[in-house]
Amino acid sequence: MFDNLAIAPPDPILGLEEAFKNDPNPAKINLTAGVYRDETGNTPIFRAVKQAEAEILETETTKSYLGITGAPEFAAAVQGLVFGPGSAVLAARRAITAHAPGGTGALRVAADFIRKANEQATVWLSQPTWPNHPSMMKAVGLAVQTYPYFDAAGNCVDFDAMMAQLHEVKPNDVVLLHGCCHNPTGADLSIGQWQEVAALLGQRGAVPLIDFAYQGFGRGLEEDAQGVRLLAEQLPEVLIASSYSKNFGLYNERVGALTVISRNAAVAQAALSQVKVAIRAIYSSPPAHGARIVTTILGSPELRAGWDAELTAVRSRIHEMRRLFVEGLHAGDRSRDFSFITAQNGMFSFTGLTKEQVQRLRSERSIYMVDSGRMNVAGLTRTNLPLVCEAIAAVL
Repeated sequence: MFDNLAIAPPDPILGLEEAFKNDPNPAKINLTAGVYRDETGNTPIFRAVKQAEAEILETETTKSYLGITGAPEFAAAVQGLVFGPGSAVLAARRAITAHAPGGTGALRVAADFIRKANEQATVWLSQPTWPNHPSMMKAVGLAVQTYPYFDAAGNCVDFDAMMAQLHEVKPNDVVLLHGCCHNPTGADLSIGQWQEVAALLGQRGAVPLIDFAYQGFGRGLEEDAQGVRLLAEQLPEVLIASSYSKNFGLYNERVGALTVISRNAAVAQAALSQVKVAIRAIYSSPPAHGARIVTTILGSPELRAGWDAELTAVRSRIHEMRRLFVEGLHAGDRSRDFSFITAQNGMFSFTGLTKEQVQRLRSERSIYMVDSGRMNVAGLTRTNLPLVCEAIAAVL
């Protein structure tokens, strides 16, 4: 049965990670995968996470299975972080939340849930988007279309083209939106644009699926949630896939959640029952440790304050690297304006480099980024930044 299998092409991002590991150049630089790195190039463990783990190890009494949707206290912590205090959505019990293995797991459960609700639904994805989005939707048999998102010439959101295309969505189609820190461009919607999107989706009867992987990495925990909360309050049905890999640094713990917002509490319970069916068929029940870390930190005023301060420091370092990167690029090439990089949010930036230029950086300088020109700004340090700027000036 296996003899006729062809070798699958490597993942466009994880394949580059493997190539980087195998590169013998001691001066190689990794600007590829979406993992935060500090000034030393390390992906640190938050101090608040270590403190929470110590508390968990001291007090836990069992390693028994969690329920299908995870621990209720984790769901409550997720909802509090996503929606904030005084949420009308939570007061009306319109939201249900299920623990999933990472944001990817949450998106996959969402795909199964969408197909169960309406197998004729088309999922609309931004162009460009995270490469795994179309794969997951197609894996469950959903049709996929794209809408324009990024204006490469202006290095900003192409909002007029985006809205023109979204006028074509049909009732009960699903529109996938990035809650903040758009991956791969770093270009986010303004609150006014979120309002226009909400109005249009309401008119078209479409359902937003929000990939909310970077809360706190853009402008702040509250600021980054503004668009998500606006859609949740104004639309009858919303799906939100949250990830805690980045903002808690829990990459290998695989902590995520799927939140489904329905028209009322009764429909929300029906949705919960179908989410359970999807989870049972995929992974049965979620892993416990990472979710307990998140729950412990968010449930402790002291730990939450410490975590918030650490997350602020992470965000500040990324903003600082963007500023220094632009200064370094302008020092090497005054004829080009790179200031758009400081207006982008999160770890990623569309540099404007062509595929050929990116491949030259890789082959000639051992500097790795995705062929699209997307780079992880958090991979820059004060040590490697001059080398990256000089190399980019050379290929330009």
